[in-house]
Amino acid sequence: MNILTILNTLVLVGALVGAVCAVFLKSPLSSVVALGVTGTFISLEFILLQAPDVAIAEAAVGAVLSTVIFVVAIRKTTPREEEEK
Repeated sequence: MNILTILNTLVLVGALVGAVCAVFLKSPLSSVVALGVTGTFISLEFILLQAPDVAIAEAAVGAVLSTVIFVVAIRKTTPREEEEK
């Protein structure tokens, strides 16, 4: 087993764990953060697959932009009493 196979396996397991956490976490904010982590792992997988252009696009959109948009939307739609809990 070479190092590339081990890295691919670790990155894909990290993406899978992030996706499962995004589905099963109760807090919407926690789910969005887990979704951002999943996007980061997918971006790392694209780097390992030697697709840097796709990795940059995934990092910009999947890990950063969508996470920021979701966090802003959650902050604007959540009542203030629920935020303090």
